[in-house]
Order: sequence, then structure tokens, then C-alpha cells
Amino acid sequence: MTSTHEVFNQVPPLVGHNTAADPVLREGVEREGAAWALPELDELGRLAGSAEAQEWGRLAERVPPRLHTHDRYGHRVDEVEYVPAYHQLMQTAVEHGLHAAPWADERPGAHVARAAKFYTWNVDAGHGCPISMTYAVVPALRANPDLAKRFEPLLTNREYDFGLRDPETKRGLIAGMSMTEKQGGSDVRANTTTATPQTDGTYVLRGHKWFTSAPMSDLFLTLAQTEAGVSCFLVPRVLPGGERNAMRFMRLKDKLGNRSNASSEIEYDAATGWLVGEEGRGVRTIVEMVNMTRLDCVIGSSAGMRTALTMAAHHASHRSAFGKLLIDQPAMRNVLADLQVESEAATTAMLRLAGANDRAIRGDEGEAALRRIALAVTKYYVCKRAPFMVNEALECLGGNGYIEDFDVARIYREMPLLSIWEGSGNVAALDALRALAKEPHTLDAFLAEAELAAGADARYDAALDRLKKEFTSFDDLELRARRIVEQLALVFQGSQLLRHAPAAVADAFCSSRLGRDWGGAFGTLSPRGDLDAILERALPA
Repeated sequence: MTSTHEVFNQVPPLVGHNTAADPVLREGVEREGAAWALPELDELGRLAGSAEAQEWGRLAERVPPRLHTHDRYGHRVDEVEYVPAYHQLMQTAVEHGLHAAPWADERPGAHVARAAKFYTWNVDAGHGCPISMTYAVVPALRANPDLAKRFEPLLTNREYDFGLRDPETKRGLIAGMSMTEKQGGSDVRANTTTATPQTDGTYVLRGHKWFTSAPMSDLFLTLAQTEAGVSCFLVPRVLPGGERNAMRFMRLKDKLGNRSNASSEIEYDAATGWLVGEEGRGVRTIVEMVNMTRLDCVIGSSAGMRTALTMAAHHASHRSAFGKLLIDQPAMRNVLADLQVESEAATTAMLRLAGANDRAIRGDEGEAALRRIALAVTKYYVCKRAPFMVNEALECLGGNGYIEDFDVARIYREMPLLSIWEGSGNVAALDALRALAKEPHTLDAFLAEAELAAGADARYDAALDRLKKEFTSFDDLELRARRIVEQLALVFQGSQLLRHAPAAVADAFCSSRLGRDWGGAFGTLSPRGDLDAILERALPA
């Protein structure tokens, strides 16, 4: 009997490559002052491209965490159980310093190196959430020097020490944040959780939080109302001495995106917390954490875009149709080149922001002003673009892209989160305009950066002129918010590509995104562009 199950024309697994070999990443890391990190980046990239690490990501996603509110005897425990693969992912991330390690590293470029590693370690998005929050908690925690002195060395230490114990007895700590409530969402001033001061300097918290990711973390920044208004608190899972704090898990969220990370609803049932910053200034205090996680939203979106593109290019390089490889088909070449332009624009902008972040942390006020506005607009735009781009990359795999066994489906599920996290579209756009209104020097810093590319391309110059005209009138500013922020983001991306990308990439970006010689879908680049030169940068190494 003739077999009907002979397998041919299927694409081999994408394993054994170095995810850090992306030329856009390497060029940006060197440009932003972190070339010293390339050897460790390569080590992490080879691990991320290995079959072993990819299996960790697959298992962590396929076997989601389980909530245990009580043990078998009926005692309240409020624990989440993860598969071993999740802990292997966390351990790798912490050992390579993707968490808070840069805050203890005095080398210029340390935060750039961390951004590049976060981008490179792309095998699972879920565990990146607690890693990101641990990175972001440090600048906010410094509003209480005593707490920072106690916990910062453990937050920055490169040891992953999972388990519910007194945090000061552990080798390393993971942090989270718990801000939003069901009645308020992004309007955190509508929070109803209360915090009552005690004679020992602590506060007792009572209330319900609608989203608390990674609930097995050791420490949480949270918001609660005092007599002075919304205030910021550090809440430990386990109190000094070993007693568990009164944080009750109500349920785990059934999310659209990653399944490897637990997101929960919790209640503070007279939980103990320590004040961080001034009473009544909690939003300003926790914004220090939010700004860092917004940067990670850009990094995560850029990484997902690049990973999906790599999968699409790998598939097209091995799959045949109509007598030749997909990658040799003109229509597919246009699609992949267009995806490369989108990915390169996002990654190049992300690395410029990582450099600005590094220099702002070290006291550069000009870079801090640029970061303030460029991060807000890039977070809005790149996180909006990511789902569209990953959808197109998924389509390059045809029906296989729609199947969970092929990892691009997992990336696609995750992409909408990053536009929602730390302020969805309108929140991000209005925040950018608020920054321009309250801190006019941020627009000056942005335009100074944009002017560095002026004269290099007529289409860019015209886009920059159109952008400037948006600020000649402040009527209907909120109504025009998304329009203005999108233009800011495109000009920022264009300025970076014109200065740093190959001519073929910069020309395609300016022609399509700025000059509007482009269709309504990916794969509509002008045939006059050098698609071959662009595609060379898309293939996995």
C-alpha cells in the first residue's frame, strides 16, 4: 500500500541560531555605548536560539500556572504553582541581568546592554513581566532611602531565589506592582483601597486590585488612599520574621496573550505596607516605575516583531510554491522587505531610547527631556504597529502560522498586551501631549534630535515641516492627539534611520511611511527600492 503520509516541503525547525546576530541590534548596541556587552549578548542569543531554551518557552506556555488558595488541610496559602520550565526561564533572565542588575552597574551603557538582552531573550514573553517590573521598581523605591538600602541589593543581585520567605533572608528578590482597580483602570486616582497609618510606621491596607501580575513576587508597589490622597506603598508577600502578609488571591485571569505568567485579582485583607515617597504623591512616585516599564513595552514589541519576522523569513527560505522558494517570489520579497523596514524602524528607535535612558539616569538633562517625549510617542506607535506586523508575518506561514505548534501564533497573541500595558492608546497619546504642555523643553529636545537628520531626504524634511505646523494651533488638541503622536513617532523613527540605517532601508521608510508611496497593507513598497539589500538584514544568522 502506498503511504499517504510522506512529509516533504516542510520547513525545518528554527533552532541553532543566534538571536543576537541581528545587525540592527548589534549596530545600535555599539552606537549607544554598550559594545562591551556583545560577548554576553552572543552567549544569551545562542541560548535563546537553542532547542533547549525554546522547549522551556513551549512548556511554560503549554502548562499554565495554577492557583492554590488553600492547602489540603484547609489552611489559607494563596500560592501559584509554576512548571519547572518557567523557573528555568526566570533563572536565566536573572543570571544574565535582565532584571534590576543595571542599577548596580556603573559602566556607561549598562541600561543599553540590559535592553539588548531583554530583546534577545525572546523565548517566552510571560516571564518577562516580573523581570521588567523588578527592573522598574528600583527608581521608585529610591523615594524611600531606608527601603532602598534594605532591598535594592537583593533586587539587583543575579540570583533567582523562588519561594515565600522573609525577603531579607533571600539571595535575590523579584518585584511587581499592583495599581489598577475594577472601577478605575488607568484612572488610578479612582482607587478605593485604603491605607491606615500604624504606630510602628507601617500602614494597614484594605482593598481589591483588578490586575496584579506575577503574584508570587517578593515585593509589590501599590497605590492606596490616605487622608492626604493617593499614596504609594511597598507591600511584601512575606513579613519580616516569616509571617505571610494578608494578600488574598481571588482568581487568575484568563488572558488573551501569554499563559506562562500568572495575572491575578487580589484583596488586601489588612495587609502591611511601607510608605514610599510622600503621602498624597503616590502617582508621581510610581510614575518612576511606569516609565521604565513603558520602555520595556517598546523593547518587548520590537523583540516580538523581529522574532516573527525571523520566523517568516526562515519559512520563506525553505518552503517552495509554484516551482520556486517563497523567498524568491517577488510578492513575498516585497512583504518580507516591508516587514524588515517596520522592524528595523522599531528596533533602531528602541535602542536610541535605551541610550537616552542610560544617559538620563546618569544625570544628562537633555537626554532626560528627549526620553520623556520620545518614549511616550514611541510606546504609543510601536506597540500599536506590532500586532499588525506580526499578523502579516504569521500569514507568511499560511495555515501553519495559525497553529499553536508554530510559535508565531504565540507571539501574535501577546502583541496586543503591550499597547494596553502602562496606558492604552488614548492614555499614551494624551500623556505625550501633556508632557509637551507642561514641559515645553521636551519638544525642544525632540526637535533638536529631529533636526540632526534634516536635509538628508526631502520626504523627511516635508514630514518634519508638517509636524511643526501641528503646534501652531492648540485648538482641538485632544481631538488631534493620535494624529500628532503618530507624526512624532514617525519623524523620530525616520531621523534615526536616516542617520544610522543602510540607505536602502532609510529610503524605503521615507518613501512609504513619510512620503506615503505605500498601500494599506504590508508588501506594498515601491518596486524602485533596493529590496535585496533590505532582505539581507531580515534573514536569521
